[in-house]
Amino acid sequence: MQKVKTYTKDSLIERLEEIEEMGWVPNGRHGNHGGIGNTLEDLLGIEENNLPIPNAAEWELKSQRLNSTALCTLFHIEPSPRAIRFVPQVLLPKYGWSHQEAGKKYSENEMSFRQTIHGGTRSDRGFKVVIDRKDKKILISFDSSSVDPRHSEWLQSVNSRIGLGELDPQPYWGFDDLEHKAGTKLLNTFYVQANVKKEKGKEFYHYSSVMMLQKFSFDGFLKALEEGKILVDFDARTGHNHGTKFRMKQNCLPMLYEKATTII
Repeated sequence: MQKVKTYTKDSLIERLEEIEEMGWVPNGRHGNHGGIGNTLEDLLGIEENNLPIPNAAEWELKSQRLNSTALCTLFHIEPSPRAIRFVPQVLLPKYGWSHQEAGKKYSENEMSFRQTIHGGTRSDRGFKVVIDRKDKKILISFDSSSVDPRHSEWLQSVNSRIGLGELDPQPYWGFDDLEHKAGTKLLNTFYVQANVKKEKGKEFYHYSSVMMLQKFSFDGFLKALEEGKILVDFDARTGHNHGTKFRMKQNCLPMLYEKATTII
C-alpha cells in the first residue's frame, strides 16, 4: 500500500511548482469528471480530499478548470424555519410548476421548483436573495411584479394557490448559522486551477495557477452573494428535494478569504 505523504506548507508549494513545470499531464482517472482534482491528488501522492499538513490550521485543496462557466458547490443548507420544511411544504406546492418530465418519466402531477437566485437581480419568476444586515438574516423574497410575462399562466396559478404577496413567512438563514457552516466548509485553501485540452479523446491538464487562501471572511461571503457571485440553488420536485445549495461562480473563491497569496 502506498504511504501517504505529509507536507509542510513550504514543501507543498515546492511540489505544486514542480507540477506546474511538468506542463501538460494526462488525466490519471480516465472517464472521471473529477479528473482535475483526482489527477492532482495522484501527483501529490495524497488521498482524496485529505491534505496532510501537520501542525497547521485546517487546509483544503480545491481544484478547478480555468475559463469554465460551471458553478462550484460550496455547501448544502436548508432555510429556516426548519420545522416548516420550507422547500417541500411551501415553495414546491405553492410556487412550483409542472415538471418537464410530468406524464413521461414521472406522474402527471409531478411538480418542480428549480431556481438559481442571488442578490443582484430577481429571477424571471420574481425570486431574489435579500441580505438584512440589521436582523442578521439572508432572506428569500418574491415579487410578483418582476415575473417575466412568459410565466403569466404560472403567476395566475400562484395567485389562486397562495396570492401574490411577499413570502410569509420568508425562508431565511441566520448569519450565525451560515457563518458557522461556511467557516467549517471553507477552510484555508490551496486553490489550484488548470488549463484543459483534449487530444485523441484523452484529457490533459496544465496546473498553471495556484493561490493560497487564508482566513474565511463572512463579509466577503455576503458581498459575493449581493454581487451575484454566490448563488442559492433550489432543486426540488414532488418526489424528491435534492437539497438547497450555495454555489459560486468560477474565479471568485479569493473573495471569501481575508488573505490571498499568488503562488504561481
